[in-house]
Amino acid sequence: MRNQDELSTGAKQRFVEAAARAKNPLDTLPYEKYTAPSGEEFKLICRTKSDADAKTIKWAFKLAETNVGPYYKQLKMGWQPKIKAAEHNKNWARYLVAQNDKKENVAYCMFRFDMENYDCILYCYEMHVAASSQRKGLGRFMMQALEDCARHWNLEKVMITVLNNNENSISFYKKLGYTKDETSPDVTEEAEYQIFSKSTLG
Repeated sequence: MRNQDELSTGAKQRFVEAAARAKNPLDTLPYEKYTAPSGEEFKLICRTKSDADAKTIKWAFKLAETNVGPYYKQLKMGWQPKIKAAEHNKNWARYLVAQNDKKENVAYCMFRFDMENYDCILYCYEMHVAASSQRKGLGRFMMQALEDCARHWNLEKVMITVLNNNENSISFYKKLGYTKDETSPDVTEEAEYQIFSKSTLG
């Protein structure tokens, strides 16, 4: 097993570039479908922003607005729809979308491959599950897919951003083994969010 600390920044950057070049970075991983404990089945599809249709991206934004918009509105930063919509349309965006047996979109992760503080990482910017498909293990399964994707491409960790007032989200990620990352804002900065991460080494 290699020691990532001994790798140069250039070597780590090449891992990121290799992952970014892949049309479907999860192609060889067993995450095409998920069966909930209830027997309900979901199909997972991975798309680049350029391959995702405008309807899907608009749906993703609206789900984010439904799920976390109220939390943003409680904070000083507020809910900024134009900025959030622009983020969903970034050229680097990758979408992992889950569909139910009616081929309806019910959950998604928006992520990218990047360098962060000299580490090669997979950053999950959004992970949302529609209310009708929550508490079925789907969100956990999709995060596991991203973690295995990071391992497959030799990346060091998966990173996420959580709002301080979203206790359900914080609890969810902690149960999955995520902890506050070293790059998370210091208490003195009075930020309204935290950065969590989970190592994918070993």
